[in-house]
Amino acid sequence: MNPINQGIVGQSCGVVIGRSSQRVRLVASNDRLPLVRDRGGMMSSMETWDALRARRNVRKFTPQPVAPHDLDQILEAGRRAPSAGNWQPWDFIVVTDRTQLEQLSRVWQGAGHVAGAATAIAIVAPQPEDARRANLLQYDLGQATMAIALAAADLGLGTGHAAAEDQNLARDVLGFPTDRFLAYLLSVGYPADRPLRIIERPDRRPFDDVVHRGRW
Repeated sequence: MNPINQGIVGQSCGVVIGRSSQRVRLVASNDRLPLVRDRGGMMSSMETWDALRARRNVRKFTPQPVAPHDLDQILEAGRRAPSAGNWQPWDFIVVTDRTQLEQLSRVWQGAGHVAGAATAIAIVAPQPEDARRANLLQYDLGQATMAIALAAADLGLGTGHAAAEDQNLARDVLGFPTDRFLAYLLSVGYPADRPLRIIERPDRRPFDDVVHRGRW
């Protein structure tokens, strides 16, 4: 087995986040990372840049459950997401029951990965009262979703998002009020194919094509 996957830190290189809930990072010796105190009072290094570059959509997961304290941490990241006027238009329903996960995988044709996830986070939102509110809602929900995905990546957890079309099925499974709707589902778990690691060559438009300074 690769020593990285055994939790052994090797030579200086980019970050590798392992399969277990214990984070494994390889950091160049000249890096100076800020320290933060986590929920248990322990000091750990903050590596947001590494988590951002390692995050990818994951749709196949191992059977390993997500530790409750890790799940709480990524939910806290979603709770802290910014929103217009501090609206906070979200509620999170955490699902770990296998029967519920399989039912939720049928709310949209692209949600099949939910059935095999260790956990799903259902992001429930209020019905917007007008077009302006609807636009604000989608922006805010996007910020909460990305906050959850980055916090999960920091713990070596993969996420995959899905829309929801069958709102009646979603309401039957999750029991949310009629003035709410299921906006998105996030599958959460340990990737079955390979651990999260920094993506050196992301499939993105070149930097200089995307960035304009001062004018287009």
